[in-house]
Amino acid sequence: MHETGARRYPEKPARVYLFGTCLIDMFCPRAGMDALNLLEREGIEVHFPADQTCCGQPAHSSGFPEQARAVALAQFALFPEPWPIVVPSGSCAGTMRHHYPSLFEDDPRLQAQARALAERVYELSEFLTEVVKIRLTDRGAPLRVALHTSCAARREMGTHRHGRALLEQLPGVDLAVHGHESECCGFGGTFSLKHPAISSAMAGDKVDALKETGAETFISADCGCLLNLNHTLQKRGEILQGQHLASFLWQRTNGEERQ
Repeated sequence: MHETGARRYPEKPARVYLFGTCLIDMFCPRAGMDALNLLEREGIEVHFPADQTCCGQPAHSSGFPEQARAVALAQFALFPEPWPIVVPSGSCAGTMRHHYPSLFEDDPRLQAQARALAERVYELSEFLTEVVKIRLTDRGAPLRVALHTSCAARREMGTHRHGRALLEQLPGVDLAVHGHESECCGFGGTFSLKHPAISSAMAGDKVDALKETGAETFISADCGCLLNLNHTLQKRGEILQGQHLASFLWQRTNGEERQ
């Protein structure tokens, strides 16, 4: 066990659960498979409970606590072993680690279960950096990239630090810092549906900042942000597109061409 800031990290485990997230399941399955590939290459046995669903974040952030509790409760029985739960999304991991306990504050028994589960939740880049202590070998051509972290993931899980640490292990990657790095992309789950004009303006500011770096691609560990920004770029007719961190790392270190 070691500590980084306020978080205590265990030694690398033999087994983990993978919580794939609903967005990865529906829109970015390659990211989920590449997260699994990265973990298995480190000698970790990955278990994927087939009945997992959404983490409950959309209901929670939209002000529907009863529905959020129902969704969260459905996940509790899926991870019975005391293994880490690795989540390739900082916003979903943040919901599970930081908000699950408060959802059940009126029920001591369920809150205890929520806390026990929350303590085992790790965002993927955090897990690779702090628990696995992964050492990456870059097999890709020189490439200039920018890193985008969702505002929730940045605030609750510190994914900007962990994502940056992983990319900095790749000598062929020139990591550009863009002017709106800490700002929201405008996705925000249901926010983009309720306030499309504001969301579009925020996404526009983001893609302008990403383009100004001269990056050939941008990397994010949250599929919601990728969907929002990539569709904004496509609508503008831009070539620039983003990629999930798991897929980028797997392709760079496995000698695959970027797709």
